[in-house]
Amino acid sequence: MSYDIAIKHVEIITGKENELYNIGISGNKIVYIGSEEIIGDKNIDGAGHIAVPGMVNAHTHAAMTLLRSYADDMMLMDWLENKIWPVEALMTKKDIYWGTMLAVVEMIKSGTTTFADMYADMEKVAEVVEETGIRASLSRGLIGVVPDADNKLQENIQLFKDWHGKADGRIQVMMGPHAPYTCPPEYLKKVIAAAGELGSEIHMHLSETKNEVSNCLKEYGLTPIALMDKLGMFEVGTLAAHCVNVTTDDIKIMAKKHVRVVHNPQSNLKLASGIAPIPAMLESGITVALGTDGVSSNNNLDMLEEARLAAFIHKNVTGDPTVIPATTALKMATVNGANAVGFKDLGELKVGQKADIVLYDMNKPYWYPRYDRTSLFIYAANASDADTVLVDGKVVLENGQFLTVDVEKVYAEANKCAVRLTK
Repeated sequence: MSYDIAIKHVEIITGKENELYNIGISGNKIVYIGSEEIIGDKNIDGAGHIAVPGMVNAHTHAAMTLLRSYADDMMLMDWLENKIWPVEALMTKKDIYWGTMLAVVEMIKSGTTTFADMYADMEKVAEVVEETGIRASLSRGLIGVVPDADNKLQENIQLFKDWHGKADGRIQVMMGPHAPYTCPPEYLKKVIAAAGELGSEIHMHLSETKNEVSNCLKEYGLTPIALMDKLGMFEVGTLAAHCVNVTTDDIKIMAKKHVRVVHNPQSNLKLASGIAPIPAMLESGITVALGTDGVSSNNNLDMLEEARLAAFIHKNVTGDPTVIPATTALKMATVNGANAVGFKDLGELKVGQKADIVLYDMNKPYWYPRYDRTSLFIYAANASDADTVLVDGKVVLENGQFLTVDVEKVYAEANKCAVRLTK
């Protein structure tokens, strides 16, 4: 049988040790994995490489690549109010487009094939997704305390109508209320109602800092998680970013209401927001994914580094080296992420799954000796070793070369935007 694409003689991250596999892809699906020789209309030599499901960055503000290194070593609210928000107010649609394009180049180059983004002018982000071939869940960031808050909500509604399910199904759309401290309850009720009418879900920052939680308790007598539950947000489905400062009762609510959590270890560490109780969440059955947050708070979009940090941090916090083993960290970066952002049949190398696959070059010193491939990938490998990337059954990066992006143009245009914004 002939396939659209045949990946030959490749190791698989979840495969048997020292065994080579052939992967047959037809359309956008994996339809064969085995040892029999196969032929494709396009044949990819996987010798010396390991196949890994494309990683999922479940929480980003992609266009913030334009602010990388602009403001560092500050507390979250000082950083936002005095550095980030003033520059963001100057951003144009062109800035959003090129900042996102730069982020997508970085993600694909490091093996991320899906991302969940929350920002402004999201139709420009959707254009980037459509053009580059990556997969994304998009939400218009909503601030409920500004004069045009209702207009921004209408933008998110229109984004859903224009882009949900587009780009061959690679684009999904959520509603994007920013946080409890920028979106009062009456505004959130409007967002929740709109999500219910559209059949959309919600992507929101929750319980990121101690101040956020203490202020919410003072104003409403409830934690952010309990407040969202009271408002009915979790009934429409919620992707909750951070959840660093949560109580045992909060975790019970999230587990009961199937809230999916995005752990952002690099950002939380850099902004001194704290360390989320991820082991307790996993034990309660909560789906926990990984994200990088805004590049300006984190400095890179390396999901492999996020997985590694998640494992290392929680081993040390708990004093238990068995907490978040490499296999769990890999799941958080792949299939958990896919489930968290709402994509079906994604995140695993199995027949019937969508063909989002990354081939990593193992001809590196840190890939020897090869006792455990998953351990090597999470604890030793570099994301920059991503050599060939497929999304939805199409090759977007081959032998380290982009097929859908003029990289040099992206660098030049993004730099122009950054210089103008921060001069």
